[in-house]
Amino acid sequence: MHPTDALTAPTLKHLREEWWNDEFTAFLEETLRLRPGNRVLDVGCRRGVAEVAIGRLHISQMRLCGIDLRFDHVLEAKHSVESHNIRASLAVGDTCRLPFRESSFDSVFCVAVLQLVQEVHTAIRELARVVRPGGRLLIVEPDNLARYTYSALPSGQAAFLAATRFFDATIAERGGELAMGIGPLVGSLFAAHGIETIDVRLFPVSLTQVGVADESLWVERRQSQQRAIESATSDHTRDLGRQSLAALDTYADEARKAGPAFVEIQNTMLFATVGQRA
Repeated sequence: MHPTDALTAPTLKHLREEWWNDEFTAFLEETLRLRPGNRVLDVGCRRGVAEVAIGRLHISQMRLCGIDLRFDHVLEAKHSVESHNIRASLAVGDTCRLPFRESSFDSVFCVAVLQLVQEVHTAIRELARVVRPGGRLLIVEPDNLARYTYSALPSGQAAFLAATRFFDATIAERGGELAMGIGPLVGSLFAAHGIETIDVRLFPVSLTQVGVADESLWVERRQSQQRAIESATSDHTRDLGRQSLAALDTYADEARKAGPAFVEIQNTMLFATVGQRA
């Protein structure tokens, strides 16, 4: 699943699994100033991609800890690090109520998590609390409100619009607004919690389809929307989901007919904000 695809999810929640690369690992190493013996916390570890990437740096005696709200993610991360013979402490934990004492870590990082949190100020306060004075905090978030979508087919634009309406309704069902546009705002929130902004780095994330698209793309998109419809709790949201699915099917049919002339572009920007606790 490509993290940028607006036809599969309202947020870029799959960034760790589908986007993380060696360039970003090098950026993280430089930014967090990872050194032997450091205590490092990964908030929202999901399936352990970061733990494996950092473990491969072979920094001696570094103590790496990862937490995630979901128990199944922690189990997957545990299996991943063990299969790569990497040492990391993994546990279930809430970003807004971190189970650690103040100043427990030399550096803390959080990738694509705050976009899914309603209490953003509470989360940043907790992240700032557990990093030691002089320690680094890195938060990487997209601006989901500025996702660019283009299709050469009118049915494509209709499909993107229908998907947006549907996914907005699924978010409303879960109790309100998420921090969809948090990416560019992190720096302005740091100061209120004793964090000095050191740098902001931008990482583009894009998805481009030119020519005949692989059939798996349409299967994946349809399955994602179908799962979202099945998990919806209101008739209104399910109806919007069915409308979105119908628009997607029309788009897929026209894309197949377009063949080599098919063009679709999606992109957004990740904001990597680097801070240091005063």
